[in-house]
Amino acid sequence: MTLHLGRAINDGIKRVLTPTGGILLVVFLALQLVTQASINTAVISVFPPGPAGEIEAALGMTLPVSGTVAGGLFVGAVVLSSAYFVVLSRALTRPSEELSSFPSDLYTRRMGRATLSLFVGGLIVGPAIMIGFVLLFLPGIFLAVSFLFFTFAVGVEDRGIIGGLKRSWGLSRENRLKLAVIVILAGVIGFISGIVGTLFDLASAAIVGELIVNTLNSVLFVLLYGIIAAAYLQVETQDDSPNRVNTSGVSNSHESVGS
Repeated sequence: MTLHLGRAINDGIKRVLTPTGGILLVVFLALQLVTQASINTAVISVFPPGPAGEIEAALGMTLPVSGTVAGGLFVGAVVLSSAYFVVLSRALTRPSEELSSFPSDLYTRRMGRATLSLFVGGLIVGPAIMIGFVLLFLPGIFLAVSFLFFTFAVGVEDRGIIGGLKRSWGLSRENRLKLAVIVILAGVIGFISGIVGTLFDLASAAIVGELIVNTLNSVLFVLLYGIIAAAYLQVETQDDSPNRVNTSGVSNSHESVGS
């Protein structure tokens, strides 16, 4: 399973520059803004009115709700984010000629199971990658690369948590060095966004900074996931293992593959 990174980048960008990519971008930006505003609101609610006003000016966007409601909105946004990435994986891996439409089966087919699998899998993979980065850095990159296709194994192939982790590990096995470029690119995007946000904070324009940073993050990360989707399609198509399933497009029925 040889990955042609340049072709994946070109194909991934083309996939995002479609009506499907536009819809995914708008939804992702909305999720980012709600998540950020709910976190800010929950934090401010902990402090008394005087300090809260000063903290609000420093943090940026808030919502006109209580801290409890903001906390509930945050939890809801996190769960919706898992559902979003299920839809994203299905939407961006369809044949190119289908990317001008956004059929309902992208967000209705087995969404409960897929969202739960992705949410729980994220609770496993996320901390493991973070620990890897904290300890020696390279283990973090290795784990991030190995589980880069987990979202697609769950969303596109209907695999469970364990099956999705195993599938991602297998698909990345022969291309980890090339996939590391994508992981490092994600880190660079996060670093640049952090610098931009800090500059606006120093200029006492936290709200403007959050709007710009979240918009920038949304554009760059949807593009990044377009590239990951194209890379997934390359290695998945070349896979000749008996566990391979049909991924010619989510508009077609898939054979269910469990963990």
